[in-house]
Amino acid sequence: MKKYTGKGVYGAIAIGKVSLFQRQDIQVKRLHIENEEAEIERFEEAKEKAVSQLKEIYEKALVEVGETNAQIFEVHMMMLEDDDYNDAIREIISNQNMNAEYAVATTADNFATMFAAMDDSYMQARAADVKDISNRVIACLNKEEERLTQSDEKMIVCADDLAPSETVSLDKDMVLAFVTAHGSSNSHTAILARNMNIPAVIGLGDVFLKEIEAGSLAIVDGFTGDVIVNPEEEILKEYEKKQKEDVEKKELLLKLKGKENVTLDGTKINVYANIGSADNIGAVLLNDAGGIGLFRSEFLYLENMDYPTEEQQFLVYKKVLESMATKKVVIRTLDIGADKQVDYFKLDKEENPALGLRAIRICLTRPEVFKTQLRALYRASIYGNLAIMFPMITSVSEVEQILGICESVKKELKTEGFEYSDNIELGIMIETPAAAIISDKLAPLVDFFSVGTNDLTQYTLACDRQNPNTERFCDTHHEAILRLIEISAKNAHANGAWIGICGELAADTTLTETFLRMGIDELSVSPTFVLKLRDTIRNIDLGKVEI
Repeated sequence: MKKYTGKGVYGAIAIGKVSLFQRQDIQVKRLHIENEEAEIERFEEAKEKAVSQLKEIYEKALVEVGETNAQIFEVHMMMLEDDDYNDAIREIISNQNMNAEYAVATTADNFATMFAAMDDSYMQARAADVKDISNRVIACLNKEEERLTQSDEKMIVCADDLAPSETVSLDKDMVLAFVTAHGSSNSHTAILARNMNIPAVIGLGDVFLKEIEAGSLAIVDGFTGDVIVNPEEEILKEYEKKQKEDVEKKELLLKLKGKENVTLDGTKINVYANIGSADNIGAVLLNDAGGIGLFRSEFLYLENMDYPTEEQQFLVYKKVLESMATKKVVIRTLDIGADKQVDYFKLDKEENPALGLRAIRICLTRPEVFKTQLRALYRASIYGNLAIMFPMITSVSEVEQILGICESVKKELKTEGFEYSDNIELGIMIETPAAAIISDKLAPLVDFFSVGTNDLTQYTLACDRQNPNTERFCDTHHEAILRLIEISAKNAHANGAWIGICGELAADTTLTETFLRMGIDELSVSPTFVLKLRDTIRNIDLGKVEI
């Protein structure tokens, strides 16, 4: 038994035999030609054939992965028609009297190197695309009709990497899982695998391919990124059980997909998902969440070596909003400080950072950082259904300051000619006892409340949530916490605001009915808890009188 670990890009379990993906080896020779015009014509014919093939793949992708994900093949067709790309190929054929295969391969290398050297991640990804389209043209020049070798039985497909066109061209009914030695979780292939609902693990390294043998029994765990080859009997049984549980969960998804989260008495509740980065969007969509109730924007700051620029942030927010289409996306402004320290912020060492300079306090004392984020958010707002919420609120004056800064940002953007939506909801987190107690004063200023039960518990019970020694004293069901949530819900509704819970208690199904009876309108949980929570809600009857 051997175990390899990579990165899981689609959470599911596959058990079956290994098939080694065989790509036809395209040998490109450098040949001198006599008739440049005939060679250019030969290239044009191959290019047209490649475009025709991509059109067929695009149509197949539309059915299997939807319009958004099929667009990569439209991009490939556009790249094949790009003037710079085509001129470079014709130039090599004409000026160097070289064969079309060599001209295409050389141009592909030059363009891929250029794209890979760019700072922009989107442009870097084009390096793989230009290689993919160029290999297709070379295959057409060599009159290779079939580029892929497939097994006659359902298998785990193992490869060095897979181009998007190769991923879609495979018969997904014959594929148990994708496993690659290389690749990234943000690649088009990884995205396509997620949308094809096929377990996938990437980045296992070259050793994996050297050691793996066709026909070996393997387990692919898309949740953890583990691939186990020739598993022992006990391990196999364990994964068969895990696979069965996963199938049952997906059956529940099919039962609930597209249906509203309505209690037996007809009360509608929104069930959203909490995510920590744009990489988690696939999990939100997979679990059929109604929207994103908490997008933790601080990952942009935690992953950077310096303050993320307005443009960097804008592109991430735009991607999230576009991916969620009309579904609501609640983005929390940066929540740095306490347990989330960032070196370049140069925050002073504090005796008790949980009670120190953090979250909105940093934003209000460093308005240039705050305004950069707000500008990016407002600019991205035209691409979806955005709501912005502000953490660690304790007073009316803080909210008034925030609203004033938001107005100044909007004026700046308007003056500079940037568009933004006029339908952005602004909300605050109820995570301090102060905010809950004066929620009647705060509610008229905002569109919604979102209860952060993790911090609300910490501050209400005076229990440091990072300290394992206080865990026994940290009763998340404490009456004081529940009363503060109820007070906030009452005051929100009295002032025309809606209220949700985005802390860990939202996933505690023993409290779901309690929260709904308080008047909570929305619950936002980790994507993996969405289905269980939705099922619980649909079996609650708020019409029944509590005894």
